[in-house]
Amino acid sequence: MTLFNGVGTAVITPFLEDYSIDYSSFGRLLEQQRSSQMDACILLGTTGECPVISGEERKNLILFTKEHLKGEMPIILGTGSNNPSHVVALNKQAEELGVDGLLIVNPYYNKSTQKGLVEYYSYIAGETTLPIILYNVPSRTGMNVLPETIIELHQKAPSIVAVKEASSDISQINWLLSQKPPSLDVYSGNDDQTLPILSIGGKGVISVASNVIPSEMKSLTKAFFEGDLHTAQSINNRLLPFMKSLFLETNPSPVKFANSALGRCKNILRRPLIPIQKCTEDRIVIELQRLGYVCK
Repeated sequence: MTLFNGVGTAVITPFLEDYSIDYSSFGRLLEQQRSSQMDACILLGTTGECPVISGEERKNLILFTKEHLKGEMPIILGTGSNNPSHVVALNKQAEELGVDGLLIVNPYYNKSTQKGLVEYYSYIAGETTLPIILYNVPSRTGMNVLPETIIELHQKAPSIVAVKEASSDISQINWLLSQKPPSLDVYSGNDDQTLPILSIGGKGVISVASNVIPSEMKSLTKAFFEGDLHTAQSINNRLLPFMKSLFLETNPSPVKFANSALGRCKNILRRPLIPIQKCTEDRIVIELQRLGYVCK
């Protein structure tokens, strides 16, 4: 089962000055995603500041997103934690509220083994009816999910239908794509590796940059899928410096600033995240202007 091909946006969660959720801005951001014909909405992932979102806020954000997107793209919900009981509870909520899939990060801090990861994910998969995208991001979790582990998991729990690969190790991702069965999909977890991963068999990207430049990211994957590699390369090369600027500091602080610079939301994050430095702001503004955007 393929959840989507192309660009799934890991959407930000905008806040007001009192740190409550800014639903007016969030609605406008969702409308931009819908009008840009994005392929999926990834809600409450890392980019959505999921660790600092309460249970009631999660419910309200899911319902708000469903109402605004009107079924025009799948909603994939981040439910990852290092506590499997908590993940199962969040997955039950996701089922009840009618989301289309789950994004579940490998457990952090507890730091299991590869065998432990197989048991962890197999247990979680057995407790939900929803398809799962496994999220491998060693820089945040302190542990790499190996290709052999991912394939074993898919074989034991076929509802684990895909992996978001953010290891940044293109050799590892290439090996995974060469060994996996056709029923297991691979998405780039890094914007700057979108085209390389597509070229070796990936299905798309779970993107941060598409919060800001959704049409451009869509054009990149569309050109590739249509077989126009020259255009895809040209778009990739044009966007690459902007993609890089969004990771000069910890995500999602840069992408939150980029949207605020375009007047789409306020540059407010919940602690422990803080706004980016002035030098990073300047770099992002330069890149936005280079792409033809007018900053406020």
